[in-house]
Amino acid sequence: MNRREPSSNSFAIAGPARWRVALAVALFVFAGPMAAEAASPAEMISSFRHQHGEGKVTTDPALNRIAQEQAGAMAARDRMDHAVSKPFADRVANLNAERAAENLAQGDATFAKALDQWIGSYGHRSNLLMHEGTRVGIASARSKSGEIYWAMVIAGPEPERRGSAKGAKGKDKPCRLMLNDTCL
Repeated sequence: MNRREPSSNSFAIAGPARWRVALAVALFVFAGPMAAEAASPAEMISSFRHQHGEGKVTTDPALNRIAQEQAGAMAARDRMDHAVSKPFADRVANLNAERAAENLAQGDATFAKALDQWIGSYGHRSNLLMHEGTRVGIASARSKSGEIYWAMVIAGPEPERRGSAKGAKGKDKPCRLMLNDTCL
């Protein structure tokens, strides 16, 4: 029997539509992985958070700096440790954030793999889903031995700025600068 019958796992397309389907399949196969890799770490975290009812996060330069310092310190010592240079609380003390948390990973070649590892760990997953989380910083560094170290810092919003300062004529004006919860 030379006639080919479609199986339950395939379908037959005849005529000019065949090349369109082939093109669509090729684009899906080849562009799918590239599109997944093109997503930024903040977008990947936001996608995970969205799936679990939490809001998106945006990349924050101050958090990126803190994460980069941590990843660099771990790579320099070839040791994964939250206090490798100084305690986390000291590193985020000047953030002016209501909450902050940190996830670390070692040995994952890509951020996607580090994220998968964190998602599979209860404590790390809780940090990713921190309800107050609105901004994030992510960095990696490679040690002399070739080991990759990842650091992610997630923080909640800045505290609400309340109060006012007196203007030149004694009138209230809105805060322009908040320093240690004091309106200047």
